[in-house]
Amino acid sequence: MLFMVEMLVDIPNSVPAEEAARIKADEKAYSQALQRSGKWPHIWRVVGQYANVSIFDVESNDELHTLLSQLPLFPFMKISVTPLARHPSAI
Repeated sequence: MLFMVEMLVDIPNSVPAEEAARIKADEKAYSQALQRSGKWPHIWRVVGQYANVSIFDVESNDELHTLLSQLPLFPFMKISVTPLARHPSAI
């Protein structure tokens, strides 16, 4: 199942810089592992925002929820999920 996932990150200023840096490093490692596994085949930065648009290729809604909720930045994210289906004009 394919999903478009939009993630907007907002880390509060109250989070110490060292803690924010650690969380971001953990996020990068986790997301790259998912990319290598094929579960997260596409990720694009949204210009001018601390945000991304990604494509996930997972077995179920539950699997997507589990993967997203395990993101280290999850507590600081606003996430929008859109299920995708193949377009009949696609070649």
